[in-house]
Amino acid sequence: MYGTLLLLHILSATIWTGGHIVLSVVILPKVLRERSPEQLLSFESVFEKIGMPALIVQVVTGLMLAHRLVPDVSQWFDMTNPVSHGIAAKLTLLALTFGFAIDARFRVIPVLSKNNLVDMAWHIIPVTLFSILFVVVGVSFRTGWLY
Repeated sequence: MYGTLLLLHILSATIWTGGHIVLSVVILPKVLRERSPEQLLSFESVFEKIGMPALIVQVVTGLMLAHRLVPDVSQWFDMTNPVSHGIAAKLTLLALTFGFAIDARFRVIPVLSKNNLVDMAWHIIPVTLFSILFVVVGVSFRTGWLY
């Protein structure tokens, strides 16, 4: 079971993080240069079909993996337990990702135009950095970087 959870978690992380890196490094510069919200919305509509399911799989498998490491959920933010550092970091990154996504979905995207593309970039870039940090923290469970 552990191997299956980890595999699904890593595959989903690959999709989510890879998609955001492509968005930030390839799509976003072109969108900003050409001032084309249509290109951004086009990418988002395609990526959302695989990116959102990947994020959901990551959250579910991540919670299951965390529970295997620290079965007592009340201990997930107990900083006296080194394993909890990674769990707390991942949950914090998830909360930040969720906050940026909600703000973008309800405040920025409904009025997305040539005039507020930079505002959208200020959402895309942090979420991309969060996704990379998710991977770094995940690797730290094996390398011990966080403890």
